[in-house]
Amino acid sequence: VQLQASGGGLVQAGGSLRLSCAASGLTFRSYNMAWIRQAPGKEREVVARISLSGVETYYTHSVRGRFTISRDNTKNTVYLHMNNLKIEDTAVYYCAASPRWNYGFNYDYWGQGTQVTVSS
Repeated sequence: VQLQASGGGLVQAGGSLRLSCAASGLTFRSYNMAWIRQAPGKEREVVARISLSGVETYYTHSVRGRFTISRDNTKNTVYLHMNNLKIEDTAVYYCAASPRWNYGFNYDYWGQGTQVTVSS
């Protein structure tokens, strides 16, 4: 199983990025997907989750209205559209997969992470 995250980079505050996570080696439509971030000196945080079909989503409070998670089960890919980025969004972003609708960090598979850096 491989989760390949991409799309990170350096962006100014107020800008936008789209992260992608391409999955292989698993039945993608059978897995709930999540984006989880880790900033230096801070605890890991589940930024967003999306259910098997994409009908149900969850966002952490700080990104609601700015970030959108989506998935394309025909392309085995999950996306995180990030708008109005803030300096505090700076982190390494990981995608993760689980057959369960998780409320923690117990995901079966993790991607390698992609760095998002927001400058002033």
